[in-house]
Amino acid sequence: MVITYTKHGDYYYPDLELPPQPTGDIGRFGRMRKKYLKEHQPDTFALMLMENTLMQHLIDIDRQANEQINLITAQLAHAEGVTEELKARDQLEWIRRINSCRDRAEEQVIRELVMI
Repeated sequence: MVITYTKHGDYYYPDLELPPQPTGDIGRFGRMRKKYLKEHQPDTFALMLMENTLMQHLIDIDRQANEQINLITAQLAHAEGVTEELKARDQLEWIRRINSCRDRAEEQVIRELVMI
């Protein structure tokens, strides 16, 4: 790594640039992971900040969490018989049961992916 310097007045200042930051939304689960790292693993949080890997990690966690929630919700709904036929017959019951499946899936993903 070559560091160049620029003279300003009597002093030489290093020409430093931050590497490009990944773009994307860290989302709900990324924010939860960031808070968890900050409060419970401050050394890991600081290391990721210094290595410039924190943002990409948070984006990846949010993407993985959403994918797993969708997959687990579909599996739970299938196992419990939450079908399109139930949706056509009794929409409120279908909503109640699918929300229950989604809540359980979120709890599991938060325990296994966000709070590790």
